[in-house]
Amino acid sequence: MTSLIKKMIYSAKAPKPIGAYSQAVLVDRTLYISGQVGLDPASGRLVPGGVVEETKQALTNMGEILKAADCDFSNVVKTTIFLADINDFAAVNEIYGQYFKSHFPARAAYQVAALPIGARVEIEGVAIKGPFATL
Repeated sequence: MTSLIKKMIYSAKAPKPIGAYSQAVLVDRTLYISGQVGLDPASGRLVPGGVVEETKQALTNMGEILKAADCDFSNVVKTTIFLADINDFAAVNEIYGQYFKSHFPARAAYQVAALPIGARVEIEGVAIKGPFATL
């Protein structure tokens, strides 16, 4: 049986993990991206401005991780959005649409009791690396 390749992906332009996890893990051609909050990688703090600015930063962080794996948002096939308040969904969705322009990934969104460091939004994803045909 052929072994799959498992590679840890890291970008210095995204926040360092604050626990025992990787920013992303590539297994064969599937990239699993850890949940990203609106953490500014330079300051290590949440960006000011509430859920809209946090969403922009979370997706910017995800974009940097995707770049480190030679991918971009078009490679993403599944995301999960965790919200501190489901009433923020419309605002988050508007920003989300600025990063995902077509052939949208499958997605789930949930309100949760709390997010790390008091974040208002966290977004995780799964991407497929390399060429694929979109039908």
